[in-house]
Amino acid sequence: MRNLPARVLGIVTAISLGLVGGPPPAPDRPADAPAGPALAADPADELTGDIVFSVPSGTFRDELAVSLRTRVADAEIRYTTDGALPRTDSPRYDGTPLSLSGTTQLRAWSFVDGVPTGDPGTALYVERAVDVSLDLPILLIDGYGRGAPGREFVDAAALLFAPVGGHASFSTPPTLATRIGYHLRGTSSSLFDKAPYRVEFRDNEDDDVDHPVLGMPAESDWVLRGPYTDKALVREAFTFDLAREMGFAAPRYAFVEFYHNVADRPVDAEDYQGVYLIVETIKNSRNRLDLKDLDPDDVTLPAISGGYIFKFEWLTAEEPTLDCQGRPATCWHYLEVVDPSPLPPEQQAWLTGHLQQFNDLMQSRDFADPTTGYPAWIDVASFVDSFIVNELTRNFDAYARSSYFHKDRDGKITAGPLWDLDLTYGIGGGDNLETTGWQYAQPRWPKPNNWINRLVTDPGFMALVRARWAALRQGPLSAAGLDARLAALTAPLANAADRNFQRWPNLTTEKIGPIVTPTADTWPGQLDYLRDWLDRRMAWLDSAV
Repeated sequence: MRNLPARVLGIVTAISLGLVGGPPPAPDRPADAPAGPALAADPADELTGDIVFSVPSGTFRDELAVSLRTRVADAEIRYTTDGALPRTDSPRYDGTPLSLSGTTQLRAWSFVDGVPTGDPGTALYVERAVDVSLDLPILLIDGYGRGAPGREFVDAAALLFAPVGGHASFSTPPTLATRIGYHLRGTSSSLFDKAPYRVEFRDNEDDDVDHPVLGMPAESDWVLRGPYTDKALVREAFTFDLAREMGFAAPRYAFVEFYHNVADRPVDAEDYQGVYLIVETIKNSRNRLDLKDLDPDDVTLPAISGGYIFKFEWLTAEEPTLDCQGRPATCWHYLEVVDPSPLPPEQQAWLTGHLQQFNDLMQSRDFADPTTGYPAWIDVASFVDSFIVNELTRNFDAYARSSYFHKDRDGKITAGPLWDLDLTYGIGGGDNLETTGWQYAQPRWPKPNNWINRLVTDPGFMALVRARWAALRQGPLSAAGLDARLAALTAPLANAADRNFQRWPNLTTEKIGPIVTPTADTWPGQLDYLRDWLDRRMAWLDSAV
């Protein structure tokens, strides 16, 4: 607590007494849990299939002996250590324990009369040369010595260690051990030393497999985001939490301390990468955006009307994209469809036509008609909340990049979810560093869309914004609400923040690449900058809304 800003120390005390919500306590380890180098949290983990490994997945030091047996009657076991599934010509297990002296993906399969039988099994053993005890969960990714990943998926092992008795350690059982594919992600952020990654959990057949992560619902697709330009470490987490309290769609996340080994050696202290967030991706699934599923043969109404997820990515949109017909000044640009994927041509044509009608309406004189105008096409409340969040944060990418929308079957165009909020609250460049002025007026050409610019000219829309803003200022955006939220986020991070900035000593660096950042020389100073910037921004919005 010594590293927290003075203005939130009192609320941190409330958190420690359980008076303010924070992360749930980690479950205590059972007193009779067997000791060992790496006891899996769930011995029936589906990754092991019909193979029983004498030592479950985890980390070890120096050497490890592993015995195998099979649940398949009258079968022999064949195994590999190169990541491939065993074949009939793979080494046969003869009953002698296998001696491992380095990180190994041990894969085994039962064979009866030369035919693979039952489910194959995999165990992940990561050699370590370091012992740590941290107060945040630890995520370890080991790439089997193949070097740093690029833009294509590569195989790796992922082990997640939740705190036990208040501390996480490599020597305790991993909460999760899974095969993964992962790759570098992001545009400018991918150039930072502290890089972001896309992670996909995989089963023994390299298909997606869902696993719960630190209290978040089971899913296969995740993103690792490492706050780097955000030296307060909490801008995205703060805004995601705020949005969800408002009822606006935003991903869940968890803070971890990340170890990333891409070298052909044991995991060592130099693999420490600091504080990261493991974040839910935006996708159409039961535990994310739960929209109607579009099958490829859904090519007529009403089925073809949803659900879709699409986003604006200024200058960087990837196929499939939707083309607008009309003058550049009043057309949308750089509109990318995220889901469904792949996108059948009939659905691409329908969504393009639907958005074209809406866009044409927004350019018309009667766009605000309460019956036939934009209220008949969009979920107005979501656009109000999106406007407030983007203007509150002065998000450098607001309305232009990572600007998501979705449309369910027979539903309206809805703003959200939020994504990519690192260039906010006084980080970025140009006007967005200031606490005065409208972010929607930022100069971009060609403008991705002018929908918000048109909406703010409608007195009815701005009346809804004023009412919503006034209500939020009495609750989540009150001074007490903001202090409580920041305290709840920062209290568990105090020790991890020290370690993070020992690893990445960039506190006083003004420009990181092209991005302008605050230069307070301590983490508490960075938090104070964020809080003070918020006060000044909200004061301006109080007068402007």
